Amino acid sequence: MVDQHLLKHLSKKYPNVKAATEEIVNLSAILSLPKGTEYFLSDLHGEHEAFVHMLKSASGVIKSKIDEIFGPDLTREEREELAALVYNAEAEIKRRKKSEADFDKWCKESILRLVLICKSVSTKYTRSKVRKRLPKEYAYIMDELLHTEDEANKGNYYSQIINTIVDCGVAEDFIKEFTETISNLAVDKLHIIGDIWDRGAHPDQIMDFLMKFHDVDFQWGNHDIVWMGAATGNWACITNVLRMNISYNNFDMLEIGYGINLRPLAIMAEKIYGDDPCEFFKPKKIEENKFDPVEEGLAARMNKAIAICQFKVEGQRIMAHPEYNLEHRLLLDKIDYQKGTVRLRDGVYPLRDTNFPTIDPQDPYRLTEDETQVLNALEASFIQSEKLQEHIRFIYSHGALYTRANGNLLYHGCIPMDEEGNFERCTINGVTTSGKDYMDYLDREVRKAYYNPEESLETGHSGDLMWYLWLGSKSPLFGKDQMTTFERCFVADKATHKEYTVPYYRLINRKDICEKILKEFGLDPENAVILNGHVPVKIKDGESPVKGDGKLFIIDGGMSKAYQKQTGIAGYTFIFNSRFMALSEHKPYSPLQPDGTQVFHSPVIRTVRTLKKRMLVRDTDIGDELETEVQELKALVRAYRTGRIKEK
Repeated sequence: MVDQHLLKHLSKKYPNVKAATEEIVNLSAILSLPKGTEYFLSDLHGEHEAFVHMLKSASGVIKSKIDEIFGPDLTREEREELAALVYNAEAEIKRRKKSEADFDKWCKESILRLVLICKSVSTKYTRSKVRKRLPKEYAYIMDELLHTEDEANKGNYYSQIINTIVDCGVAEDFIKEFTETISNLAVDKLHIIGDIWDRGAHPDQIMDFLMKFHDVDFQWGNHDIVWMGAATGNWACITNVLRMNISYNNFDMLEIGYGINLRPLAIMAEKIYGDDPCEFFKPKKIEENKFDPVEEGLAARMNKAIAICQFKVEGQRIMAHPEYNLEHRLLLDKIDYQKGTVRLRDGVYPLRDTNFPTIDPQDPYRLTEDETQVLNALEASFIQSEKLQEHIRFIYSHGALYTRANGNLLYHGCIPMDEEGNFERCTINGVTTSGKDYMDYLDREVRKAYYNPEESLETGHSGDLMWYLWLGSKSPLFGKDQMTTFERCFVADKATHKEYTVPYYRLINRKDICEKILKEFGLDPENAVILNGHVPVKIKDGESPVKGDGKLFIIDGGMSKAYQKQTGIAGYTFIFNSRFMALSEHKPYSPLQPDGTQVFHSPVIRTVRTLKKRMLVRDTDIGDELETEVQELKALVRAYRTGRIKEK
């Protein structure tokens, strides 16, 4: 029985039998359509251009559509140029304006071809849904072009639309908007399985792009969570974020993108380390800064200064949280400052850098007055950054620690398990849980730490939980025994840099373990799969992204340039449409060439599962919601016909 109050509420929107029936017909028809295509990506790590290219190209699907539609009529070069137009319309238009003898003719031909591509990628959708994806300024024109079927009677009408677009001087803008529409229709739903930030230069631009995307959700990664903690003003998170991004030379993103004032840190670094070459702290220059270049020596000194602050602040948090079991990471008090050595768990090692002017050996975790002032200023910068806070609120509102999407399970890192494959009991803030309950508890507490810290079970500083999830051995986002940042900074012996993965990553090779995880999260182990990121798959070494006999897929293939030598590829996209699941394996993205041409490497798309029957909207999560709406509307119609509610 549908609640009378709900029926009265529905009657405001559907005031009579005709209105309610019309919506029942609409929803019932939608339920019979094929499900839209879902795209899953992980570990973007600030690679803005590569990521946008993957979305614009629908991870190779657009090129396949072009070959299918135009194969008999266009040469291979012409099809590739058409693909280039969809992928980067602005660059291709600029090139064509220089090379085409009759640019207007090229525009008309391009619009005709784009119409055919758009028709192909929109066949699964209702006309109403397609119209909602069209740009507001051109919605009427595009709708007419896409739905003019009777060429015999409307041929002149069709041609006149295109001719007028060109004559009015808006062809370039129209083409750009049309290519955006094609990409938006090709990707119905986007899932980002963690790690927007760090290493790459422009996570801020990725977030700007995603905030405009029509349907996206996030499964938080360890690099996301440390930024979420930094946004609360947590010093342990802030120092980690700054050390990573200074070490990758990401000054444009920090100071221009997010408005983080690094001047106090630069002044302190020069004051303390002015005569120190900081040789082992020089940044990796994967990309140059366009707007905020920082001299290498100063960047190295800033990197060392913030690293020392990090180790001090982390030491304070470790001592404040004995339940985190991180005492083995208290290393500043394990240094012999006279001998220049450090005592680690497996022995004593020489330090390759022994200049520690701000550390008091008698009280090594105490911050100096200068360091305290700098961290206060940085905390204010992070909290007051409107752009950062906007991005963080979006990743909260559209994200979670894990997601169940259309019968599949999505999470970034791992589910803590012991060597025997049992869900490990983990204690945080005095609360002991395991498996799904542990993930649910952490999700709730992470939200409280940002929105309602006074209601959080955290002790000490707000955001400490996010810092623990960044590097704790029982964190489902980290999945290693320890984070060896200190060793990588100060110890030459690379054996000390090793971080050992938790049992989960060995266990997921077993089908029964993957099925156990799926059951724990209330999913059908026969049909569901797990989608995972976090650990780059080293294809060049023979590793496979497919685990547990096809029950789990690790889709971190190294979109980050920093990982591509290890993986041998440049990322994966997992594609799930109404007929099959597929892995798209990407080659490194090539930026625009000096002559304006674009070199695009088509990904290798491999089907990993074919569905027994075509999946319809009624078989999806949104289908469940629509079915409920249909039943409620049918109850409303019955209420009208029996007089329980009066029609208007």
